[in-house]
Amino acid sequence: MSGLLKSELLMPAGSLERLKVAVLYGADAVYLGTPDMSLRTKSDFGLEEVLEGVRFAHQHNVRVYLTLNLFAHNKDVEKLDAFVDTVRKVQPDGLIIADPGVFQYVRDRAPEIPLHVSTQANVCSSLGVRFWHSQGAQLVVLAREVSFEELSEIRQDCPEVKLEAFVHGAMCMTYSGRCLLSNFMCERGANQGNCANSCRWNYKLHLKLKDGTIKDLVIDDSNREMFEFLLEEGVRPGELMPIVEDERGSYILNSKDLCLLPKLDQYLKLGIDSLKVEGRNKSMYYVAVVARAYRMAIDAWQRDPDHWSPDPFMAELERVPSRGYTLAFHHGRLTNLAHGYQHTGQVADAEFAGYVVDQQEDALIIDVRNRLDAGDVLEFVPPRSEVPVRLRLYAFEIVGRQQTQEVVHAGQGLRLRVPLTRFDHEDRSTLRQRLPVLTVIRKEKPLTEAEHARVKLDRDARRLEAAERTDGKDSAEQDRSRYALHQIQLRSALAKQAERAEPKFIRQGNPGCCGKGCNGCLVFWHDPAYAKGRELMQQQKFGERLKTKAIRLGDSERG
Repeated sequence: MSGLLKSELLMPAGSLERLKVAVLYGADAVYLGTPDMSLRTKSDFGLEEVLEGVRFAHQHNVRVYLTLNLFAHNKDVEKLDAFVDTVRKVQPDGLIIADPGVFQYVRDRAPEIPLHVSTQANVCSSLGVRFWHSQGAQLVVLAREVSFEELSEIRQDCPEVKLEAFVHGAMCMTYSGRCLLSNFMCERGANQGNCANSCRWNYKLHLKLKDGTIKDLVIDDSNREMFEFLLEEGVRPGELMPIVEDERGSYILNSKDLCLLPKLDQYLKLGIDSLKVEGRNKSMYYVAVVARAYRMAIDAWQRDPDHWSPDPFMAELERVPSRGYTLAFHHGRLTNLAHGYQHTGQVADAEFAGYVVDQQEDALIIDVRNRLDAGDVLEFVPPRSEVPVRLRLYAFEIVGRQQTQEVVHAGQGLRLRVPLTRFDHEDRSTLRQRLPVLTVIRKEKPLTEAEHARVKLDRDARRLEAAERTDGKDSAEQDRSRYALHQIQLRSALAKQAERAEPKFIRQGNPGCCGKGCNGCLVFWHDPAYAKGRELMQQQKFGERLKTKAIRLGDSERG
């Protein structure tokens, strides 16, 4: 059985380069802004680049939405006429607006432009959707605080209005981004597109005595067991939320990142018109891998909705740096599992290594974005295939230089030349087609003990979010015990602040070999220990790789 596909995948485009990456990796639509009139003050778009981006997207049948979602002050109104003239020139497929006055202004002066209502307008009900539709809105972006149950009711009540919902990306601690912390802490207006992310900062607990003296409350091994810090919100008596404080401070406001991919089938069945991915100030690697994961997930559901599973696509999203994933308001009330109280960093076991910037008849040219060392495995992430292409390089050929290098640093303007002959176990006749310009490349990122503990804790939290809603408290008891254990492990690892990063996930089997049959790997293709693995690889089609580490010759004999 095939599913009826109505929903578009909407990706962020913070620059012309990222717009093209989003299109390449499967976006149905992209949204972008200019620094002066949207909430995307770090947008890298100038007018000519916007025009080029729109032309590029439309050539690939991808829609483009512009953002005009600031809350306007009088000084901003003076720019509106010029902005409307620019929008007419760009001819986007929609204009995203939050301010009611700006909405009316544009509607009256440019009635031909399709208008969308931004999530900043905080639309949470059918009543709000109907209001904006009566004002001329063609699409309404619902607030992140809307639960799936509420979304279903709105869809039923407002079938004539297009609805858009966020499914992935950073979460703001305040109501749909209406934050005063940034203004208070550093005079940067969040709703003027200039948020300082004050909610991500660490905060230290101090003790103020009644005589006015302020003292640090130092928590160390001598007194740590004497204290436990808990928050209790006024209308939730007995629901205690832990605050963890150490020498680095506390992160009581740090929300995890939204990820609704585990529930994506519900949104597709409901027929939400647009599934939006947040991506302010994100890299092209983020845009590529997130777009690819959701594209593959949506396509898999369309092919066979009855047997759809999110697991393989979640595994891909885990390779993108995040603050941990949460279902957030999907089930209604937000829980403490949606926040990271101990660690605010973005963590993943992979990092952006570079991307294909050009192709020659017999080689790929790579722009380097992170340090590369001899022996590193480069994992090319193809836009239209679920199977990555892995290549181990023991020396790097630099464009314009005769001698190879064993270490290459980002930021030096160096580009690698990778001959197609290095891909000795691929169908090289199709390789350039499979790895076009803008294909992103990643490499293993060694994790510290603390980062590894954070990854385990994040996975526990995701299991608990699902278990609390479907299996009941009794069946989730084991997961809760594991979650508590991993909290302790993370606290311990943070206290140690291990300086040396140790790989935790990929390097298994023989030292330096992952056992997946990477192109150019001297260990896998020549070590007698991997004879069985090579035999299995011969049974694979071009481009396929072993899904588990290769069986090494003699393992069973040693048993």
